Amino acid sequence: MAKPTDVVRIGVGAGFADDRIEPAIDLVERADLDFLVFECLAERTTARESLTRRHDPEKGYNPRLIERMERILPLCLDKRVRIVTNMGAANPGGGARAVRKMAEEQGLGDVPVAVVEGDDIESIIRTMPELPVMETGEPVESLLPNMVAAHAYLGADVVCRGLETGAPLVITGRVSDPSLFLAPAMHYWKWAPDDLPRLAAGTIAGHLLECSGQLTGGCFADPGMKDVPDLAHLGNPYADITLDGQVEVGKCPDTGGRLDRATATEQLLYEMHDPAAYITPDCVLDVTDVELHESGPDRVRVTGAAARPHTDTYKVSVGYHDGFIGEGQVSYAGINAVARAKLAAEIIQQRLRENPYNYTEMRVDLIGMSSLHGREPDGPEPYEVRLRVAARCDSRAAAGQVGFETRAMHVNGPSGGGGGIDPIIREILAVQSVLLPRQLVKPRIYVEGAA
Repeated sequence: MAKPTDVVRIGVGAGFADDRIEPAIDLVERADLDFLVFECLAERTTARESLTRRHDPEKGYNPRLIERMERILPLCLDKRVRIVTNMGAANPGGGARAVRKMAEEQGLGDVPVAVVEGDDIESIIRTMPELPVMETGEPVESLLPNMVAAHAYLGADVVCRGLETGAPLVITGRVSDPSLFLAPAMHYWKWAPDDLPRLAAGTIAGHLLECSGQLTGGCFADPGMKDVPDLAHLGNPYADITLDGQVEVGKCPDTGGRLDRATATEQLLYEMHDPAAYITPDCVLDVTDVELHESGPDRVRVTGAAARPHTDTYKVSVGYHDGFIGEGQVSYAGINAVARAKLAAEIIQQRLRENPYNYTEMRVDLIGMSSLHGREPDGPEPYEVRLRVAARCDSRAAAGQVGFETRAMHVNGPSGGGGGIDPIIREILAVQSVLLPRQLVKPRIYVEGAA
């Protein structure tokens, strides 16, 4: 599937940490790509991997980095497809070294890897306790005792510097999702960092691509209302971008899913808090005049994006310990199942109130009835129901007690309890945000190996 000569073609390798690898392989083999982007960081991911790095200084990159690169890197090297990924998470350098070791072991030779660092600004945040938290307005000082990480969302400019090294693979830490896709277009076409029409085009392309299969029918299908063919073999999308910023998105023929005006519209609005001012590190995007045109089968042309200059701050995600959640589940079936589940819930809550632990929040759900909307629907009661009890607390021991009391319903509660699970204990890594002046962030780009 040869691409036109007047476009740069950027494909999606992954849109989240647990995305499938087969669609990425298909793109590299069939789509005549120039670049393949793996976007694998969520809000809490970097904080979690920061904790991993504290236990092992060489870890802290995405746990599936090597698994993905084992399968995709040989193909990309053979077809001269360059890779950009934020799977470096809290340790891009460690990830680069691990990839190079894997490449040597696979007989790929000495593969240079460009590393983008500088998003880790925990030490800076600790010196600025007066910064207001965006979500609450309170000073960030209140989070500092429990802070585990603080990472700035870098932009396409620093990723471009990684691409300028010539390395076939660029690994970053925290970078804004659309910026990972904008950077290859900026690098390929040598766009200036203040060329707002082209930054708008590259940013909207990146926003459409960043969630991989969501553009091609994932999170879209609703049987009988919005049908998606062969969802089991969903294909990942790519974007064709011209020198002057024309954008078309598409997918390979004969792959599952659909890419049309409807799927593109849903993804366009995804996480778009203000369509007139979608703030990224590269520009402030305005999509209010965007039009989507179906230019062919599974192909959509995107026009009308506009942009204003970027702000003078970076958004920073501050990750911090926020206690524990304990959870237990048990099922009831047959006549009067709902009443028996409710009685079990009352017993569990009473037992938890009487123990020596403190629970700041408690939630009881009848899964399938009240777990989503907090109320029971009208109509006949179900013949089976699953009870879930969860509570927030400040210690692992208190969290464990929630599941223990729930499992005890097998013998000590209403009749017919079964299917209980071992107590679930989750340490809460919460995230809030601050804005930091750009000039305080000093990105660093270097190459592991000889580019």
